[in-house]
Amino acid sequence: MLDLHRLRVLRAVAEHGSFNRAAAAMLLTPSAVSQHIAALERSVGHPVAVRSPRGVTLTEAGRLLVEAAEAISAELDQVRHAIDRLASVRQRLTLATFTSGGRHLLPQALPRFVAAYPEVELTVLEAEPEAALAMVRGGGADLAVAYAFDGPLPLPPGVAWTPLLDDPLWLVLPPGHPLAGREALGPDELGGARWVLGCLRTEAFLRRYAEQAGFELRVAASTTDYFFAQTLVGAGVGVALVPQVCLAPPAGCTAVRVEPPVPPRHIGLLGPVRHRAQPYAQSLADALRAAAAPAAGEPTAGPAGAADAKSDEEAAG
Repeated sequence: MLDLHRLRVLRAVAEHGSFNRAAAAMLLTPSAVSQHIAALERSVGHPVAVRSPRGVTLTEAGRLLVEAAEAISAELDQVRHAIDRLASVRQRLTLATFTSGGRHLLPQALPRFVAAYPEVELTVLEAEPEAALAMVRGGGADLAVAYAFDGPLPLPPGVAWTPLLDDPLWLVLPPGHPLAGREALGPDELGGARWVLGCLRTEAFLRRYAEQAGFELRVAASTTDYFFAQTLVGAGVGVALVPQVCLAPPAGCTAVRVEPPVPPRHIGLLGPVRHRAQPYAQSLADALRAAAAPAAGEPTAGPAGAADAKSDEEAAG
């Protein structure tokens, strides 16, 4: 049987890259770390770490054991938080979400859940995907609404991703733009334009796209709010790439669909992998999926002026 403490020692060795640094981090002697690793190797019948002048390298067996150690540690953290909740008079449930996803999905999902489970003390925390992932993994959140631009989030052991909806990307053009009459555009067709960014992930995505398409990304403004970014487009500062759930072009601006092969923004639900589903978390996940279903099938907005912008902003959630 594998010893949990020895797995923790191996995980520290992998994290710090040496026996000495792992020993210092765990308040052990280097000799004790060596003994724990040797005992672990005897128990599995394979070497797990190889020392060299440049540090310690894990073998394939060692990497598998570290993955197992991370999954076990995450599950134990989740169990500890669940036990803490048992001591509470009221059941508690924590949901993490990024701003536009929460604004779009929660007004439909939460009334259904709160009406069905008034005894649950629900907490909603705002967090970007990486922070939300760490919260779910460590037990600080039961579920998280997250997103990824050009592929799924890299998931650690013990965390699962459930797709909710694909969020198409649109280009928001200022009043009088010569390409406003097009039904679809590629960002490369606006390569010479100045860009207004609505979040850091948009910037990273556009920089990768620009590099592949062979044009220089010229940034006119960088914000963390898609709605603010669109007001800057309305003022003539530049053009913007905006996910559909945030689409609210000001009067005179035009929203044009981004043509393939540019992928949509993927919105999904992060949750711990459990052998037994937590009933309240499962019910909240069901409510979020139900809220996402009509959103995924709704007709997309076309070029919008003042009236359409107000309607889109109210619907963006």
